[in-house]
Amino acid sequence: MSTRRPRHRSHLYERGLDGIGVAELCTRMGVSKETLYRYFGTKDGLVEAVLRARSERVTSWLAEAAAATQLAAVFDALQRWYDEPVFRGCAILNAAAQHHVDAVRAITARHLDGYLELLTGIAIHAGAADPPALGRQLLMLVEGATAVAAHHEAAGAGEAARQAALTLLSAAARTSLQD
Repeated sequence: MSTRRPRHRSHLYERGLDGIGVAELCTRMGVSKETLYRYFGTKDGLVEAVLRARSERVTSWLAEAAAATQLAAVFDALQRWYDEPVFRGCAILNAAAQHHVDAVRAITARHLDGYLELLTGIAIHAGAADPPALGRQLLMLVEGATAVAAHHEAAGAGEAARQAALTLLSAAARTSLQD
């Protein structure tokens, strides 16, 4: 993913939802509080808009990677993201962990549903015996690798998850052929 992003997204992502106040955010964005409130209603409204846009961008980005070379490409793309100097984990899940409100939980669920749909589609294309189960297993690898990269060590997290994903995909394809 590109490291270029509008300043408000960058500040919210790097500092966390509760790590920056409205006054500082407005100053850094170069807008008045009145402008922020006119367009977003509240800081939560801005957060929700940023999270929705981020979820759409990330899901589209991964879908493009998957379409190009399927499953391996997803994990290769994730490793490139993990290697970025500003990588701080999944902004959507970080927000859900920090901001326990229904709107953020709903955005997070839709975000994960988007990943699940993408990964289940890869499982269907690969001819897996149980695409929904494989899709969910792959989702666990994506999110697990992202958490490990953010909180333990980014180096090799995507590659390790890639190998595990390819092993699961191979086993699922063999199972499908045996049925």
